[in-house]
Amino acid sequence: MTITHEWRGDFDDDALDALHAEGFGGPAGRSNWRARLDRHSLGWVCARADGDLVGFVNVVWDGGVHAFLLDTVVAERHRSRGVGARLVAVAAEEARAAGCQWLHADFEDRLRPFYFEACGFRETAAGLISL
Repeated sequence: MTITHEWRGDFDDDALDALHAEGFGGPAGRSNWRARLDRHSLGWVCARADGDLVGFVNVVWDGGVHAFLLDTVVAERHRSRGVGARLVAVAAEEARAAGCQWLHADFEDRLRPFYFEACGFRETAAGLISL
């Protein structure tokens, strides 16, 4: 099976909702992803297997040198095969091409091996306020 990764790839809102529900838990919502991404994102990367959406990452930015990964998700049946690492690599390549100098990601502790080992992030100090 060939997995393809596409910067600013086309997607169906229902397919992205279902992928998010699988990856993050909870029922699939009815989001207008296109409007949200067009308004807030530098871009996004879609991973596909035989035409099906199996991975996604959103790249938001500050309009300058900082880009941020949000919603990195891979369908369970395609995890641990490099799909997510390639999503992040494409996101980094495209953010760099847009003039960004930094790519930020926050994540749960269980994902440290993915971000640090598979994707090459380095640990930094950061803060978070729950709103």
